[in-house]
Amino acid sequence: MTAAPPLRAGVVLRELFVASRPVSWINTAYPFAAAYLLTTRGIDPTLVIGTLFFLIPYNLAMYGINDVFDYESDLRNPRKGGAHGAVLDRRLHPITLWAAGLSCLPFVVYLAVVGSPASWVVLAASLFFVVFYSAPPLRLKEVPFADSLTSSIHFFSPAVYGLVLAGAVWTWQLAAVIVAFALWGVASHAFGAVQDVAADREAGISSIATARGARWTVWFALVCYAASGLVMLATTWPGPLAALVALPYLVTVWPFRGVTDDTASDATRGWRRFLWLNQFAGFVVTLLLIWYWALTA
Repeated sequence: MTAAPPLRAGVVLRELFVASRPVSWINTAYPFAAAYLLTTRGIDPTLVIGTLFFLIPYNLAMYGINDVFDYESDLRNPRKGGAHGAVLDRRLHPITLWAAGLSCLPFVVYLAVVGSPASWVVLAASLFFVVFYSAPPLRLKEVPFADSLTSSIHFFSPAVYGLVLAGAVWTWQLAAVIVAFALWGVASHAFGAVQDVAADREAGISSIATARGARWTVWFALVCYAASGLVMLATTWPGPLAALVALPYLVTVWPFRGVTDDTASDATRGWRRFLWLNQFAGFVVTLLLIWYWALTA
């Protein structure tokens, strides 16, 4: 048997980069930055450092840990190895875990120093779910429904953290925004899980889609996307206009409402569009946030 070539620094960095899902970095950095900036109305070191944390180290931890503990499933999954995630060489597993922890550490220390007890709790909870979504003994991604909720926490918790860190005054309209964001996250995870039904079952991994079936899960995602839009109607103007952002997601998922467990991999076509749809949705939300900033200046 031929020995595997030694790992070079360039190869390690490239694999860590792929594992961190760069196409999704903005999905966690933006919620923190927007929430913090809209509350403080100013740029300071904490905004910059917090945004950098949620841009790269947070994503390396979230997705890198997932790739380590999902290795057996990823080997069987033809969509892995690019924007959808790395199939990490076993030798990279300990390196990935160390890189995730060490890259997060200085940011977490800084944020703890400048934060309050309430912000410590939110940040600790966010990181707890980042780790134990994939890692044993909890491995929440294998607990149907808890998997979608935990995945959603990954994305809306940076916004909650930004609000708490900046000392925002909570109102029911602000809470509605977070609920809508959470429903979007639940829907997105559920739809993403559909395409992996075959690979997950072969690897013995449970998920909302393997437990409830592909078709039921697609309909669940549609309901959650619709609910997300409806909740935004209860927010402060121009927030209700963000309800329209749910429509492209509904249009994207709707064609897959009839998939079966045998054809679940067809949902990958929709998931590829979903990854870029997030960029469009972010642009629309940004325009609305600028409008809200001007109205409340």
